[in-house]
Amino acid sequence: QVQLVESGGGLVQAGGSLRLSCAASGRTFSDYAVAWFRQAPGKEREFVAAIRRGTYYGDSVKGRFTISRDNAKNTVYLQMISLKPEDTAVYYCAGRTGTAVHRTASGYDYWGQGTQVTVSS
Repeated sequence: QVQLVESGGGLVQAGGSLRLSCAASGRTFSDYAVAWFRQAPGKEREFVAAIRRGTYYGDSVKGRFTISRDNAKNTVYLQMISLKPEDTAVYYCAGRTGTAVHRTASGYDYWGQGTQVTVSS
């Protein structure tokens, strides 16, 4: 089992930046593929970014968001710049064992509780 806890969300103006953190505990973190998803009210959960041996991004965030990990701290980060009001959502961290990276929520076994990001115009 693994537990994931997100932090770093908040309210920011359009054009601003935030860094989200996903702290993991319970198993060897480096074995996991970790992804960020987001969900806005009334919308489906959307793939944002993932990391395993490489990094992967959704089209809507490519060039603005950067995913990284610090295995020594068991933490994955999502650096977000040039934020837009349409980035407003609850952001979730998700993990799965193995080397494959999935872009769908069903591909992940473990989820955090989410952190709210609100971007004002």
